[in-house]
Amino acid sequence: MYVLERRSLERVVTKTALTKKIAFLGAGQMAEALVGGLVAAEVCDPVTIRATDPLADRGRVLKSRFGILVGEENAPAVEWADVVVLAVKPQVLPQVLSEIGTRVEGKLVISIAAGVSIAWIRQRAPHMRGIVRAMPNVPALVREGVTAIAIESGVQEADVALTRTLFEAVGRVVSIEERLMDAVTGLSGSGPAYIFVAIEALADGGVKMGLPRQTAELLAAQTVLGAAKLVLEKGEHPARLKDQVASPGGTTIAGLHRLEAGSIRATLIAAVEAATKRSEELGRTCL
Repeated sequence: MYVLERRSLERVVTKTALTKKIAFLGAGQMAEALVGGLVAAEVCDPVTIRATDPLADRGRVLKSRFGILVGEENAPAVEWADVVVLAVKPQVLPQVLSEIGTRVEGKLVISIAAGVSIAWIRQRAPHMRGIVRAMPNVPALVREGVTAIAIESGVQEADVALTRTLFEAVGRVVSIEERLMDAVTGLSGSGPAYIFVAIEALADGGVKMGLPRQTAELLAAQTVLGAAKLVLEKGEHPARLKDQVASPGGTTIAGLHRLEAGSIRATLIAAVEAATKRSEELGRTCL
C-alpha cells in the first residue's frame, strides 16, 4: 500500500459558491478549462468572472460558451477583481506585471505560468496580498484535472481555502513545496499529452488487429480511464494492480514483455525529465 494526501485521493465536491470576483489575465486553453469547470460546477456565477486577451476572438469564444465578462485590457480587469489569475505564457508575464502595476495591491494573485517563481512575481509586484503558484492541467475542462499548489509564506488561511475551492471545482488538489513545481509541470502538466499519445497508439494497435477505428478509440480511452480510477480508488501500487491482470503464460504478460523491450518505462521517465528541465529553462531564460 502507498498513501497519497487523503484530500487528494477523495474527489472533493465543492458546494459553496464563491462571491469573489475573479479576473483571468489570458484566455488561452488553460484559462478556458478553468473557467468552464468553475461555471459547470456552479462555484462561480459567470458575472463574477472576467477574462482578458489581446485577441478579441478568444474573449468572444469564452463569452459565448460561458457567459462571462471579457475584454482586451488587463488593468481594468485587475481593478475590478478580488482575485487575479495570471494565465499568460511566461514570456509575456513581465509585460503583464508592468501593465497592472500597483493595481494588484491588496489582491490575491494566483499564477499558473510555468517556471515562474513566487519570489520573482513578488519582486515585481510587491503590494499583492498574497501569491499562490499553481499548476493545473487540461482535464480541468471536464472537471477531472489535478492541480498542484505552492503557497507563499504568510498567505491567509481564507485565501488558501479560496484557492483550493477554485481548483477542487475542476478536479483534485495537492499541496507541494514550490521547489517541486517544475517536476509537477513535467508530470501532470504535460502528462495528458503523453496519455493522448498512448490512447492513440493503443487504438492504432486495435485497428491493426481488425477493430473499427471508433470502437478501438473507445476501448482504448475507457481502458485508460478505468485503470486510472482503480489506482486512485484502491490506493494500491500500480505494479500490484498490473500483476493482478498479468496471468502466468497469458496474453497480458506477453504484451508487457513487448512494452519492456520497447523501453516504455525509460521513455516515459525521460519525457517527464525533459519537460521538467524545459520548465526550469523557461524560468531562467524567458523572464
